[in-house]
Amino acid sequence: MNGSTCKDPATDVGFGHDIRVDGAPVDAEAPERVVYALHKPAGVVSTAADTHGRPTVVSLVDSAQRLYPVGRLDADTTGLILLTNDGPLAHRLTHPSFEVQKTYRAQVGGGPVREAALSALRRGVQLEDGMTAPASVTRLRPDLLELTIHEGRKRQVKRMCQAVGHPVLALARVRFGPLELGDLELGAHRLLSDSELDALRAAGVSESGRYAAIVRAPRRT
Repeated sequence: MNGSTCKDPATDVGFGHDIRVDGAPVDAEAPERVVYALHKPAGVVSTAADTHGRPTVVSLVDSAQRLYPVGRLDADTTGLILLTNDGPLAHRLTHPSFEVQKTYRAQVGGGPVREAALSALRRGVQLEDGMTAPASVTRLRPDLLELTIHEGRKRQVKRMCQAVGHPVLALARVRFGPLELGDLELGAHRLLSDSELDALRAAGVSESGRYAAIVRAPRRT
């Protein structure tokens, strides 16, 4: 470093230092922070790599950056998932303390969904790992629900619907925090704009306890 050999692994390194390995300079510039929105198809797993050789969400995005998915969707669940190399942003979007809202559309079995089931979901449902927080629920059709939750429990929407007598037949996430899936085609991805990144960084519970406004995804032309 700066012309001398450094043997102490605890040595502080800054952007002004000349760092070389075997005589070759090391670029200390921080990588560009990027976030992609992806419309995940069914059968694709929400990991960076898969030991069973299944396609991953990362494999669907052509990027020079090393990306990681923000949260997870089950392999058979479709919809909006984010991929980024921004660790602090990923933490904010997934940590339960920030209560970032996520909206899903669930096609369910068990016959038409009645008001009793809707009321139970809105109050919170007792699951094996405890009572859920109240969900915002809209019945779009007798067998189609739109649910918004802010917890991140494993398979939560499926378990909530099952608990009120309506097993999920198909599930898609249509909104993540302030970002909507919009008309992004299945399997397609796009790089988020600066305004969308700003909205994501402000997503969830702020100091005043209020949620950030929804940002509409731009229509593709």
